[in-house]
Amino acid sequence: MSGLKVASDLIVLMPVYEDRRSASKLVQQLSETLGGRCYVIVVEDGSVDDPVQIADIAAAGVAGEVLYLARNMGHQRAIATGLTYIAATFEPAAVVVMDSDGEDRPDSVPSLLAELHTGRVDAVVARRARRSETLGFRLFYYFYRFIFQILTGRTIRFGNFTALSPVGVRRLAAMQEVWLHLASTLMVSRLRLGFVPTDRGTRYFGRSRMNFVGLALHGMRSMMVFAEDVLVRIVLFCSVIAGTSIVLLATTTTLKFLGFATPGWFSTLSGILIVILFQAGILTFVTLMVAGTMRGAAPMGREQLALLIERIEKGAPLAAAANASTGSP
Repeated sequence: MSGLKVASDLIVLMPVYEDRRSASKLVQQLSETLGGRCYVIVVEDGSVDDPVQIADIAAAGVAGEVLYLARNMGHQRAIATGLTYIAATFEPAAVVVMDSDGEDRPDSVPSLLAELHTGRVDAVVARRARRSETLGFRLFYYFYRFIFQILTGRTIRFGNFTALSPVGVRRLAAMQEVWLHLASTLMVSRLRLGFVPTDRGTRYFGRSRMNFVGLALHGMRSMMVFAEDVLVRIVLFCSVIAGTSIVLLATTTTLKFLGFATPGWFSTLSGILIVILFQAGILTFVTLMVAGTMRGAAPMGREQLALLIERIEKGAPLAAAANASTGSP
């Protein structure tokens, strides 16, 4: 990666893992929707069976490149790698981040860009107006949103489908939280956010590879971005528990000396209260350690980024793609 940046009007960033057919169809539909006026960057997240090829992008009539990661890093880290690479390599007028499976609809991109180009916001996120998931997923999602609001004091109603200004791209690339969860990072970035209602599409091919454990881990990572907010709430909760335990322990001790305690009652209740008191203290300490680790991390630099990207395959140059889309010689 050289120090000379390349100008581009619109870059579409999408992570892909073992879903070449869906990614190829999405690029084709993006080309039809945007008239070929976009530069597609696919982050190949360690696919083994059938990785995306640069020919898949070229076949859609758009320019682009494929970043092949050295290992499977997961959905959010693949996006973070792509954003960091774009910030270091390009000077785009706008960057759209979207999933490659078809659930982020290409026909929603112009709406996101229209809101972004008003100049009133730095990032525009897609807020789902109508969802297409199963009932079980929806119940889990509502439960997750409830826990998220309890622990962070905020509500979250959007995902990765985002349009970013140059300011937004640079800021996110400089934040270590983006390696955990893009949507939560947008909420703490202090960027001016815009919201556009969109309908969620259906997958082009196959089924989601995200199992319950992956979904739960994804939800927990979204809350880790708010480590300090969660810490305050947990410390307050632990303080209430510890204070209540101390009061009850003092009460049981007083009753014991006054002779109102039955045999074995004092020792049993005292032991339980002491265990609760120690658990509250340990939980507070662990939360402090997690918060300190989060704040002590540094954003990814060029040297570390070069280790993550195994190779890069590029298609037609940006200028050539622009001429092809406009019919210029």
